[in-house]
Amino acid sequence: MKMEPIELKRILEKKLKAEDRSFNYDHKEKTLRIEHTGSGKGITLSLPGLTAKYEERKDAAIDEVVHHVNEVFSVMQKEQSLDGNQKGIFPVIRSTSFPTENNGEELVFEEHTAETRIFYAQDLGNSYRLLTKKLLEKEGWDMKQLKEIGRFNLRSLDTSMKEDQVAGNRFFFLNSNDGYDASRILNQQLLEEMNEKVEGTMAIAVPHQDVLIIADIRNDQGYDILGQMSMHFFSNGRVPVTALPFLYDEGELEPIFILAKNKPTEAE
Repeated sequence: MKMEPIELKRILEKKLKAEDRSFNYDHKEKTLRIEHTGSGKGITLSLPGLTAKYEERKDAAIDEVVHHVNEVFSVMQKEQSLDGNQKGIFPVIRSTSFPTENNGEELVFEEHTAETRIFYAQDLGNSYRLLTKKLLEKEGWDMKQLKEIGRFNLRSLDTSMKEDQVAGNRFFFLNSNDGYDASRILNQQLLEEMNEKVEGTMAIAVPHQDVLIIADIRNDQGYDILGQMSMHFFSNGRVPVTALPFLYDEGELEPIFILAKNKPTEAE
C-alpha cells in the first residue's frame, strides 16, 4: 500500500522530535516545516517527493532524511566565518526552482544555464552551509573573490570516472559522494579534457547533486539512453537538479529535450 504524505509526517515527527524543535504541517502544500524554537530557523520538507522515494527505498529513504535534518540543525548551532576557512568554500549546482532565500536571508547565487544556478557553500565536514549575502557583507567579501576561491577549490577535487559502454555509446560517471559531483560541471579544464576524448557528440547531465554524467553520443540510441539515465537519477537523487541533459559545444552548455527514438531538440 502506498504511503500517504500525512503518514510520512507522523513518522518524521516521531523520529525528529526534540525539546528545541517545533513542527508545522501545511495540508495544502503537503510540506512539513521543522524549526528550532529558539532561533526560528529550520528546514521545510516536501512530503510528496519523499513518499515517492520511500516507495523505492523504504526505511533507507526515511533514515536519509532524518540524518539530513539532524545535520542541518547541528550546523545551525555553529558560528560561521569565511576568513581562515577559504579551503572549504565551493560552488554548488542547483535547479532554477531552488529557493534563493533561507530563513529570510538572501542566498549568494549566480546564473548558469536556463535550468541551473550556481550557489556557494562552506564545507563543514559531514555537511555544508549555503552562503548568504549578509555573511559576505559582514566579512567584506565580494562575488569576484568568492567565485575565484570556489573555482580554485573545485579544481582540486578528484575527477576519477567510471566508464560504461551501451549500444555503441560511451558514458562516464563521476560519483564521489562528496556533495560536489554535479558542481564539477563548472570545472572547465575537466570538460575540455573530456571533449578531447569524445569521438561523437559530447553531452553532459547533472540530474542530482551527487552525480555528473558525460556522454560520448555516437548514434541516435545514445540520446535515448542518456535521457533515460538522467530521468532515473533525477527521480532518485536526494537533491535533484535537472532531468534535462546539455549539449557541450565550444565551451557552451545548451539544455536539450530528448524525444524517444529521436535526436534532441534545443530547449526553449
